[in-house]
Amino acid sequence: MEINNLLKMDGHIVLGIVNEKLRLECDSVDELTSRYELESEDLMDKMEQLGFHYDPITNQFK
Repeated sequence: MEINNLLKMDGHIVLGIVNEKLRLECDSVDELTSRYELESEDLMDKMEQLGFHYDPITNQFK
């Protein structure tokens, strides 16, 4: 699966993939967007539209 297509996927799938990558591979949302060449603003907008916000303490979207 191409992570570059992430923002076009169903919201629940996006949430699961993003939180898994944050849990297993990336220490922050900035590292995630950099590693997978995603636009930080686009990811944050997508997650906000879905009703989720990034929590830096737990390093996940809730």
